[in-house]
This record gives sequence, structure tokens and C-alpha cells, in this order.
Amino acid sequence: MAPQRRKVLKIAGAAAAVAGAALAWRAYDRGVFSTGKGEAYAPWHDWNTAQPGNPLRLVQAAILAANPHNSQPWLFKIRGDIIDLFAETSRNIGTIDPYLREMYMGIGCGLENLLIAAAHDGRQTTLSLMPDTADVSHAARIHLSWGTNASSDLYDAIPNRHTNRAAYDTARAVSPEQLSQLAALGTDLDATVVWFSTAEDRKRIGDPTVAATEAIIADEQQSTDSARWFRWGWDEVQSHRDGLTLDAQALPPLVNFAAKILPPMSREAADAGWLRSTRERHVATAAAFGIIAVPGVADHAAHIRGGRFWQRIHLKATALGLAAHPLNQMPERADREKQLGIEPRFGKALQELAGGAGLTALMPFRIGYPTVAAKPSPRRDLQSVLVMVS
Repeated sequence: MAPQRRKVLKIAGAAAAVAGAALAWRAYDRGVFSTGKGEAYAPWHDWNTAQPGNPLRLVQAAILAANPHNSQPWLFKIRGDIIDLFAETSRNIGTIDPYLREMYMGIGCGLENLLIAAAHDGRQTTLSLMPDTADVSHAARIHLSWGTNASSDLYDAIPNRHTNRAAYDTARAVSPEQLSQLAALGTDLDATVVWFSTAEDRKRIGDPTVAATEAIIADEQQSTDSARWFRWGWDEVQSHRDGLTLDAQALPPLVNFAAKILPPMSREAADAGWLRSTRERHVATAAAFGIIAVPGVADHAAHIRGGRFWQRIHLKATALGLAAHPLNQMPERADREKQLGIEPRFGKALQELAGGAGLTALMPFRIGYPTVAAKPSPRRDLQSVLVMVS
């Protein structure tokens, strides 16, 4: 081999080694190999380490609940055997949720986890919703007393419940018996679920869900308000401990790898990806859709009850080996239409889907058998959500 050629090959090999090392370092620095790790994910592992029945342990369970955009809009005050739950309204998601419907549903999800954990630990609870008429942020007061332990599969599902945004198994249907079992969870909450399981019914809700996604993307303020909750980098995830992450989007492994090591996408590119996922994955592979609804006109207490119902559904679905995923686009657009005073295109669609004027639709969702396991989302720790302990 000619000396000059050997020299060129050595230089090329050295350059490739340097590039490989740089790529490996970039991947390490961006958390490619640290999915679900770090302090931002510690609450998932430490959620039941406190003494059973301790109010702190109940709050640890509460902070693992579902909530809008993973904004975690809750604060807790503990005074002896009283836990007060507050909406942290500064963590609202803007024009995506102008009337705080989703925020108070998230509060209801956290409350439900707390109550399930209390029953498991032998704590009886007396609950008051919206107990202070002078303070709308005061969502609930829970009085604790001692009783008997009431374990359940819902409690066991708390650390395993994650929103699954991946494709679902289109070859497996969710049985009518399973749907009835999930619907029965709302009986004591004055909440119901309307199911859409046939191909024709799935299209009735799937098509307007895609259209509502397009409308959100076309609304610059809604798009911007949604985008500010996306945490692109590893450092962002660990410092904020909230928001939407790449890992939780259930992207194909190579796409996820590339997205992590490349600079963050533009808002427009991210919106296009969300629309594509909604159309081709979320809507196209759902075994069934549901709409959580309550009778009459919903206030924040009804939103909380609806959130409790959703948390029960998602926990029970997890226990049954099912995946679940909120699809809030239609109510988000309906609320925005009301805010702007424009034609209620999606408001009317939701009312019709929910069965008419007797019910108020709170949240659509999809359900099915998973094809991949969902990843956890980051969580704020106890110190971040407690305003007082005495």
C-alpha cells in the first residue's frame, strides 16, 4: 500500500473515531441511555416508602396521578390528620385550558390516588370538594381517621400507570365486559362514560379529533401555550421535573435517539409530528374511544369528580393489561371557541357525541391493548408540592 494512501486511511480512521466518541458523548449528555432515571423520576420508585397511613405517603401517591400536559398543578397542606389540596393555578396551560377544566380534572386524578392509598393504609376519609367559597383554588379537604385496610388492584397499579401514546394492537378488541367494568367505576361519582367501539363509532369520534388537532395547530396562541410544556433536553427534564418528554411520546427507537441528540424541533415541526401521530397512530389504532361526561353544566367540583373517574379508569385499565391515552383536542377547541366567542364547531360535536343536552363532555380518550410499554413522566418531589406540614 502506498504511504500516501496509508496516511489518508489513518486520518480517516482517526476522524471516524473522534466523530464516534463525540456522538457517544452527545448521546450520554442528552440522556439517551438514562430513560426513566435521575431525580426527576425518583418519585415513581419512592412513592410508598413512608410509614403506612402517614399523610406524606398519601401525597406521594397523589403526585403520580394523571394530569394535563404533566403540569402537576397541585399543592398540599398537611395539618395533623387533615390534608388540604389546592390547585396551583400558576401552572395552568394557558389557552389550551382557558376555563381550567383540565387543571381541575388533574386535581381530581391526584385526589383519587390519595384516597385509594388512604384506604389501602387503613385510613378512612371524609371528603369535601371546593370547601372554601372565598378561595376557588382550595379544591378539596380530606379528614383522615383510622379504619380497616382495603387493598385493591387500583392501588397496585399506581406506580405502573403511564399514558401510552404508542400504537395499540389492532388485532385485539377490548371486550364489552371490560368496558362495562370500567364504566361502573363512575357510579358513585355521578359521572359516566360514553363508549365508541364499533368501526363506525370510532370514525365518528376519530375524524373530529384529527380536525381539532389541526385547529389547535392553526391557532398560534394555543400552539405556543402547548409547546412551552415540552422538555426537549435531559437537563430540562431534571430541572423542571414536569412537562412532556420525548420518551413519553413512544417514538420509534431510532427516531427517539435522533430527536434527543439533535437540536430541538421548531414548534411547527413538532406540531406536524403531533398531527401525524394523532391521525396515523392514536386514532387509527384505538380499540375503542370513550368520553367522560357529567350531568348538567360542569363546575370545578364536577371536573374533580370527572378526574377521579378518569384516574380509576386508567388504573383499572393498567390492572387489566390495557393501555389508555387522553385525547383532549375537541374539548380544548370547544373551550377556546367559547373564549373567543366564535362558532362552536367542536362544542356542538362534543355535545352530540356525549348524547345531547343532558350531559357535559369533559374528556375523550382512547383505549386498547399496548404494543409497547409506556415510559414514565418526570415528577416533582414532595418538597415541591407541600406548602405546610404540621
